[in-house]
Amino acid sequence: MKKFLYSFLGTVAGIWISVFLGFILLFFTIGVIATSSGSKNAPVKVKDDSVLKITLGGTVVDRETPVNLMEQLYSNAEKAVALTDIVDAIYEAKDDNRIKGIYLECEGANMGLAQAQAIIKALSEFRKSGKWVYSYADSYTQTDYYVASVADSVFINPIGMLDIHGLSATTMFYKGLMEKLGIEAQVVKVGTYKSAVEPFLLSGMSDANREQQELFLGSIWDYVRNKIATNRNIKADSINIIADSFTFTKQADYYLKHGLVDGLKYRHQMSTVLASETGKADDPDFIAFDDYVSLSKSPLLNKSGKGSKIAVLYAVGDIVDSGSEGISASAIVPEIMKIAKDETVDGLILRVNSGGGSAFASEQIWEAFEQFKKLCPKKPFYVSMGDMAASGGYYISCGANRIYAEPVTLTGSIGIFGIIPNLQPLMKEKLGVNVETVQTNSGSFPTLLQPMTDGQKAAMQSYVNNGYELFVARCAAGRHKTVAQIKAVAEGRVWDGQTALKHGLVDKLGGLDMAINDMAAEIGAEDYFTENYPEVKVKWWEMLLDMDSELSAAISDSDAATMRQATRAYRAIRDMSSLQCRTNYIKIR
Repeated sequence: MKKFLYSFLGTVAGIWISVFLGFILLFFTIGVIATSSGSKNAPVKVKDDSVLKITLGGTVVDRETPVNLMEQLYSNAEKAVALTDIVDAIYEAKDDNRIKGIYLECEGANMGLAQAQAIIKALSEFRKSGKWVYSYADSYTQTDYYVASVADSVFINPIGMLDIHGLSATTMFYKGLMEKLGIEAQVVKVGTYKSAVEPFLLSGMSDANREQQELFLGSIWDYVRNKIATNRNIKADSINIIADSFTFTKQADYYLKHGLVDGLKYRHQMSTVLASETGKADDPDFIAFDDYVSLSKSPLLNKSGKGSKIAVLYAVGDIVDSGSEGISASAIVPEIMKIAKDETVDGLILRVNSGGGSAFASEQIWEAFEQFKKLCPKKPFYVSMGDMAASGGYYISCGANRIYAEPVTLTGSIGIFGIIPNLQPLMKEKLGVNVETVQTNSGSFPTLLQPMTDGQKAAMQSYVNNGYELFVARCAAGRHKTVAQIKAVAEGRVWDGQTALKHGLVDKLGGLDMAINDMAAEIGAEDYFTENYPEVKVKWWEMLLDMDSELSAAISDSDAATMRQATRAYRAIRDMSSLQCRTNYIKIR
């Protein structure tokens, strides 16, 4: 009885301690949010002769994203910068007499070339107003420099580094590892160029994949180097010579000599330069772009609420059947129908940045947009493509009335595949586990523990073929082409935006700003504003509700944060649809 009483009291004490610690963590979290919200909502004043400061650092995302509180608490969160905030601030500052110029501070932002292109376009429009843009960096990454090249003057630290190296895309191949582990990748696919399966089948790149990568990398690089050359008044051929010269090893005098920069300055000297441009004796009056855009009422993506309403629906990440991350069909389909039933919406633009995913989910999203067109025949439906809108990303886009892509966008990849791992070698040869099955019929779905039979292989190939034919048919109908015309540019091949335009896969080269302006012209709207979908949760109490399960896990397991990324990867593989409409991961650098 005595032992039981001690045990009982110990359990109660443990519960109360856990609850107490939970409340401490909860109130700490609320304090962090309140402090953050307080600083965000603090009064911001734009003084006369101010300089708009745009810091290119962290990860650039297409739109504002909610804060993950658990990652903030564990210091795992990477700073996210909304592209819309940067672009909005630049366009608003263009006509603001209080803003004298823009100071671009480059800190190595993680951003795609299409995102960089959007910033370049906005800065170019800003300069047309007669105002100046100055850029500075201790070290320039290639993408940062691509943006900075549009500035009136480019400065670098006297012992800084500037990297121009051309473009490359690296692929890792896992065949050797899988053989060591005793895992066989059983692949069924359609498309000679559908290279997403190659890392699991081959030890190196196929000729077809190398051909397509050389083509789109060459086309994109030609565009980027020509832009840099034009901006800096350098011959395009000279940019190629520079890119072959290991520029990151050069001294700063080299950058000055070859016209890549206009001056060598330490950071405090840049303050003096900017102060003189604004007529200040000491430091210039800076205003950060995120503070500035919070004051704006009518930037490019107008928030005034006056005039016609254009809905901008963001679709970013992997396409999945359900879930809370990526482009979830179970979440985005109801969102599309909600927009269709909203009588205040005058047009819809889908902003896509995705390499695809589930073929089933892609079809559901495509069909929802078809319903939008039927329910709203007088409302235009456009697509604006970001860094990538390929495979499933193209599937959900192909039915639009008009498709916009940046010259550096990767798109196309019209193909289907499925991967079914065979773990029998691992189980039998490595672990000594044999598996045998007794069944009444032969028409079962392949399992992971045994290799596919000839009948299963034939059935799965037929399944994939049907998916490919449906994909091609959707593209043909949406692009007003024959099936034969689409198949000629399909086969899973990835195209850059410029080449996709030539093949009729997109209608116009330009960014989200162009799509919005063209839609406003089509609906005859002189006054218009945009509303972004889906709504981003930014209220602290909504965040607290959403983090409840994570909070409980964190209290019971302090290593939860360390395991989160691995858990997400496992869940992504576990929940992956059997039929994939996905391009291979391509990181251009």
